[in-house]
Amino acid sequence: MMGSLSRAAFAGCLILAAGLACGKPKAIKPGKPVPPGAVMLQFTKKVGGPVDLTIDGMRIPVQQTSKKCKRLTVTGLPAGKHRVVLLSPLDAFGPDQLDVEITPGKGSFHVLYSQQFKAVLYGKPEPTPTAEGIPGVVARLEP
Repeated sequence: MMGSLSRAAFAGCLILAAGLACGKPKAIKPGKPVPPGAVMLQFTKKVGGPVDLTIDGMRIPVQQTSKKCKRLTVTGLPAGKHRVVLLSPLDAFGPDQLDVEITPGKGSFHVLYSQQFKAVLYGKPEPTPTAEGIPGVVARLEP
C-alpha cells in the first residue's frame, strides 16, 4: 500500500514538472519603446566591451556607460536599410553582421546572442585607429 502511494506521488510530481517545463517561452521585448530613427541591439549576456561598431562601412565610436552592458542603442540614423557589423576582442556576437531597416517614425529592435571569450592574450595589442563616425549618429552601450 505504501509503495503504490509513493509511486503515485512520484508520477504526479513528474507530470507537474513536465507541465511547468513545457510552458510557452516569452518573447524578448524592449523595456521601453525604441525611439524613431534608433536601433536597439539587446544582448543575451552582458558585454564587457570595448565594442567596434561599423554601419554602412563607417566606424562609429561607441560610448560605454558602465562596466558590463546589456544593450547597444544607436540613434540618429536616417530611414532606410543599413548594414551593421559588431566586433569585440573580448566578446562574440551572433550574428555579428545584420541588415537593419529603419522606417520613418519607427525604431528597430534586435536580439543578439553574446558570449565572452575566456582567453589570455600576451603582449600589447595594436591600438585601433579612432572611429570617424557619421555626423549625428550616436552609439551607446547601456546597462
